[in-house]
Amino acid sequence: MKKIHTVLILLFLTGIMQAQDRPQPKPGNSPVVNIKKPQTFVLANGMKVLVVENHKLPRVSFNLTLDNAPFTEGSKKGVDELTSSLIGNGTKKTTKEAFNEEIDFYGANINFTSQGAYASALSKYSGRLLELLAEGALQPNFTQVEFDKEKAKLLEGLKADEKSVPAIANRVVDVLAFGKNHPAGEYLSEETVKNVTLADVQANYATYFVPENAYLVIIGDIKFKETKEAVEKLFGGWKKQAAPKNTYPDPVNVSKLQIDFVDVPNAVQSEISLVNTVNLKMSDPDFFPAVIANQILGGDFNSYLNMNLREKHAWTYGASSSIGSGKYVTKFKASSAVRNTVTDSAVVQFVEEIKRIRTQKVSEDVLKNVKAGYIGRFVMQVEKPQAVARYALNIETEKLPADFYEKYIQTINNVTPDDIYRVANKYFLLDNMRIIIAGKGSDVIPGLEKLQIPIYYFDKYGNPVEKPVTKKEAPTGITAKTVFENYIKAIGGEKAVVAVKTLSMNGTTTVPQAPGPLTFTSKLDSKGKMMVSLAMGTMNLMKQVVNEKGAYIEQQGQRKNLEGNDLIEMKANAAPFEELQLQKRTDLKVDAIEPINGSDAYAIKDGKTTYFYDVKSGLKVAESKVREQDGKSSTQITNFNDYKEVKGVKVPFNLIQNVGFELDIKMSDIKINEGVSEADFL
Repeated sequence: MKKIHTVLILLFLTGIMQAQDRPQPKPGNSPVVNIKKPQTFVLANGMKVLVVENHKLPRVSFNLTLDNAPFTEGSKKGVDELTSSLIGNGTKKTTKEAFNEEIDFYGANINFTSQGAYASALSKYSGRLLELLAEGALQPNFTQVEFDKEKAKLLEGLKADEKSVPAIANRVVDVLAFGKNHPAGEYLSEETVKNVTLADVQANYATYFVPENAYLVIIGDIKFKETKEAVEKLFGGWKKQAAPKNTYPDPVNVSKLQIDFVDVPNAVQSEISLVNTVNLKMSDPDFFPAVIANQILGGDFNSYLNMNLREKHAWTYGASSSIGSGKYVTKFKASSAVRNTVTDSAVVQFVEEIKRIRTQKVSEDVLKNVKAGYIGRFVMQVEKPQAVARYALNIETEKLPADFYEKYIQTINNVTPDDIYRVANKYFLLDNMRIIIAGKGSDVIPGLEKLQIPIYYFDKYGNPVEKPVTKKEAPTGITAKTVFENYIKAIGGEKAVVAVKTLSMNGTTTVPQAPGPLTFTSKLDSKGKMMVSLAMGTMNLMKQVVNEKGAYIEQQGQRKNLEGNDLIEMKANAAPFEELQLQKRTDLKVDAIEPINGSDAYAIKDGKTTYFYDVKSGLKVAESKVREQDGKSSTQITNFNDYKEVKGVKVPFNLIQNVGFELDIKMSDIKINEGVSEADFL
């Protein structure tokens, strides 16, 4: 079975990225903002209520937050996430269906988690909305049926993440930075989720969903006196109780710059993260200088990192950095996904840019522009009720001065180049930093070894391992012909495969920054015809066609006929099962045995294409292709998963293709010898 042709996806992606990721115009002078102070009161159970009257619009929002200390879940990691999923699925008074129906009737938004709840609607429904919020939060109905549904969904999501390079990278980053026994370093696994029972969820709710550290922020077209009476009536009976106050040792950064490598054999990009932990509170004098320093380094489009790795070298769609802040230990992280072939070069540039901000004072012009942009975004947020609620909450939970946000712009404008230099050396700890890389070891390790930075190896769960063996020789007697024949036998046998004249596939996928899911359609004819399309609703975004006259790509009404190598490549893709032809060739051989998704696979090279077939099952598990574009080479790899039988032939119902991001296509319907007509290839 052929992979999806990458030209279609790459063109579509380029259009999305160019539309969404442009540098923003420079803001003008800083305006003056006025943030209204909340009126407050405290219930006998400890819940604090903050009310901000705003009569500009007939709307109201309620934000309930439980400011509990983080905690570990151990062998039952997942209980808190399942608690979040179950709160709001009906109450002890109202069924899930009736509850949701009433919310829809009011045109309201409501959401519950284990850390609180949020609701918004027209202010004329504020009384009833507050009643529903209180009912959903304080009287949840945890049923076995809903628990089983949510648990199954969580497990399904974990399975999808097992082969996701970004998911693996994010997990290992937190494990290595914080440790597995720290709340920020714990991770979900199939084993821990399976350990969770309905009783665990009920106990978790009873222990942590308590009023001692609860804050209810109400903003909108309401009256304080009436609101106070309603809150006291609805939340006054919430039993007074304190949540456990667990403490954990702060994680320790490494003693020297080092590379921590995770071998992910199916990766065509390396996920690079430079990480160290920090203790930065919003109340610290360093807070604003550190935030602005991060903007300069990697927080803006025009940042040092993005201008280097994306604009100068074109190695990535984006490079960025972030710095956490708050009452508990967080992390500084600079990251990007880059092509395998430039991983070592990208590491060098990351290090150089962090050195640059630590050794060279930022220019006044750059600092001025970054501050203006940051202030502009702050001013835009001030108009949103959710932002005002967050500001009011931060003042309480972070112990900030009452005028913190009134002086926000002034404090930012007071940041100097000397401040940036100082905090960069204090928080961007290059000498105590982990360079965590998840990538394909056979492609990446040789280049990293030349950097003279110590390399340590870890598995995809952050456990130390030996340096991976990336390739093994194939046993004597294994040939490309036998591998192809075994594949055909594994999917149903030559007679059944030859009988496949047409193949119709329908599925769905998503792409970054697209506003919704996309519909994927593929039609193949054994006579060398093909049609592949991506659509959003009724709008066809991209289409590629191969027919007896040639091939073309259509994008948003613009058609381009293919010629030369592009035409040859497109035509080569137009076959339901190319192995029928490949097994006849005598020029191909098994190059090696390589690990693919945790199992050994025979690798057979055919020019710039490599096919991978599982040693045990015989099924095709992946296909990679080296592409040349604008003088640069990149590798696209397609993984074939979830084989199911259709009319006696096994076909993959899940295709994951890496085209600068992971395009995960899940088939809903595959038909053999039906659902295809000549009209599909016009």
